[in-house]
Amino acid sequence: MMRPSPELTVRSAHPEDALQVSEIYNHYIKTSTITFEEEPVSASEMASRFSEIQSLSYPWLVATTANDVLGYAYAGKWKVRAAYKHSSEITVYVRPGQERSGVGSALYHQLLPVLKARGVHAAIGGVALPNDASVRLHEKFGFEKCAHFREVGFKFNRWIDVAYWERIL
Repeated sequence: MMRPSPELTVRSAHPEDALQVSEIYNHYIKTSTITFEEEPVSASEMASRFSEIQSLSYPWLVATTANDVLGYAYAGKWKVRAAYKHSSEITVYVRPGQERSGVGSALYHQLLPVLKARGVHAAIGGVALPNDASVRLHEKFGFEKCAHFREVGFKFNRWIDVAYWERIL
C-alpha cells in the first residue's frame, strides 16, 4: 500500500477548495454508483455544502499536498429527530489515482476524534455496493456492518444495494 506524502495536511475545508472537491465528487457522479447523485455539482454548490455542514458544527475536512486536494471527508446529521443528535453519518472521497495511498485513512484519523470531541456517540458510514475499498477503510477503523438494504438505489440502469457500517466512538 502506498503511503501519502509526508507533506499531506488534513484541515478544515475552505471555500477556495470547492472547485477541486467538486472535481473529485463529479468524477464519481459521472463514473460510478458510489454516489446516487446523477448531475454534476458546481463549485459554488459545493462551497454552499461546506458552509451548511460547518454551520451545524460538523467537520468538513480536506487532505492536501501543496495546493492539491487529494480527498475529503465530512460528517453530518444521521437523522433529524432530536434523539439522533449523538449519531452522525460520515462520508469520504479520494481523488482518482489516490486510492489505497493512505489519504482516506489520514482523513478518518482526523475526523473520528473531532466527532468524539463534539459528543458524537455513533458514526455511521453508508456504502453503495460493491465498493471493496470503502468496506476495507471502514473495517480498518473498527466499523462493523450493521445493515444491508437490497436494491434501494437505481443508477446507470441497474439496481444497487446499500450497506451501513457503524462504530461506537
